[in-house]
Amino acid sequence: MNNLFIISLGGSLLVPNEIDIKFLRNFKNIIQEEIKKDKKFIIIVGGGKTARNYQNSSKKLTEISNEDLDWLGIHATRINAHLLLTIFRNVAYYRIIKNPKEKIKFKEKILIAAGWKPGFSTDYDAVLLAKTYNSPTIINLTNVDYVYDKDPNRFKDAKPFKEISWKYYLKLIERKWMPGMSAPFDPIASRLAKKFNLKVIIINGRKLKNFKKYLENKKFDGTIIY
Repeated sequence: MNNLFIISLGGSLLVPNEIDIKFLRNFKNIIQEEIKKDKKFIIIVGGGKTARNYQNSSKKLTEISNEDLDWLGIHATRINAHLLLTIFRNVAYYRIIKNPKEKIKFKEKILIAAGWKPGFSTDYDAVLLAKTYNSPTIINLTNVDYVYDKDPNRFKDAKPFKEISWKYYLKLIERKWMPGMSAPFDPIASRLAKKFNLKVIIINGRKLKNFKKYLENKKFDGTIIY
């Protein structure tokens, strides 16, 4: 296992409605345990509910462009990232990375990243970070247990996948990405991950024991997309 882990952290885990202190405390504890084992982490965080609140409010007030919707989401990722930076301040690189193509030579154990520019989700940025830092795998901490063949919230017979190819996964999701889109891993990012031969591990971030099991190379619940 590579000792550098790229984590795409869903913003809805940090801020489901209000800031989730319990989640952040548990997440911090796991990361701190793992960096003692000489592991390093690049963590890019999404905008989550914060982004959607701003985006939905603006839609009610005006005809807003996709670019402005994107910028609202990007700024939401950056305030979430700054929250993470304050939590990991003593072990993290001193600033938030906004350009995933910028390679930083960091001695610290953690690098915190946020949204880049309109048209690109933090999933896409995570793929670019994996490419920039030569990491073959992205851990996507999200709010679902697995990738399913259909929406498990609407269909009780939805089938979970332990493993799924990029080719098949791309058939399951929408082809276009829109600001605020909700998918286990977005379509544009997925096509790029397929091109770079990356693996993406989908893990429910609300069940952090699974995340810890993955980091320890143990059997875990989740989906591997390859």
